[in-house]
Amino acid sequence: MHQLSVLEVLKRATGHLQKHGSTSPRLDAEVLLAHALGIRRLDLYMQFDRPLPEPELAPYRDLTARRARGEPVAYLVGHKEFMALDFEVTPAVLVPNPDTEVLVQRAVAIARDAAGGVRAADIGTGSGCIAIALAHYAPAAEVWASDISSEAVEVAARNVVKHGLGARVHIVCGDLMEPAPGNLDLVCANLPYIEPGTLLSTDVLAQPAVALFAGQGGSELVIRLLEAAPAHLRAGGRVLVEIDHAMLEPVLAVAGRLFSEHRVHRDLGGHERVVEAGSFIPTNSEPSA
Repeated sequence: MHQLSVLEVLKRATGHLQKHGSTSPRLDAEVLLAHALGIRRLDLYMQFDRPLPEPELAPYRDLTARRARGEPVAYLVGHKEFMALDFEVTPAVLVPNPDTEVLVQRAVAIARDAAGGVRAADIGTGSGCIAIALAHYAPAAEVWASDISSEAVEVAARNVVKHGLGARVHIVCGDLMEPAPGNLDLVCANLPYIEPGTLLSTDVLAQPAVALFAGQGGSELVIRLLEAAPAHLRAGGRVLVEIDHAMLEPVLAVAGRLFSEHRVHRDLGGHERVVEAGSFIPTNSEPSA
């Protein structure tokens, strides 16, 4: 019986995933095949003619079938890159999103511009990607990373160990600012901000609902955080919160009431993505990956 080559398998899988709604079918097919074969994705390009016997094809078929049903690739392979760092992800946490990198870049710029060390909190940490990236790129930062989900906290704790940051990233469990210490210079948060009932892709719906949805048009938790943060901030401290542009107006209204200054940062797609509130001096510096 003819054994399909790597290239033939990729072509068939790409077509199958495209029919089932993947927005990046070829990339998905390659990432999953590399994972199934235990090789780097780059290695696939040097093995296009390699025949794949059934024992190697069977696990790949399972992965592509699950992907076609809407499971995120990151859950299937167990990890995701964010800010040029690799993070373990499970269905207990959101898949790190490139749109969030603008928040981390701004947080790192603030930390690097500060005189001396910076005390920061990452609220709703999930996989820990914001806290860990901040600590990685700003070596003088000490970060408290919290989440209300004990399962998410376990994932974040493993990622902290993986990146060797146990001395500067502290994992705590609790609701919003409750477990955070005082005298913070910076509070960062990518909280749930999708309005319940919003039409979403199967990729997004496969992620934990508790990390996606919030009331009041999606702004409920962000507003609660803005209201709670000042009690934990030192004079001149700042807050960075990720938002959806549709909730910009109510969030800015609260920020304007509670903080002396605020500004908005756009993501790579040009959308209003991050609200920064506090007393600050604007800076254009960004971390290099």
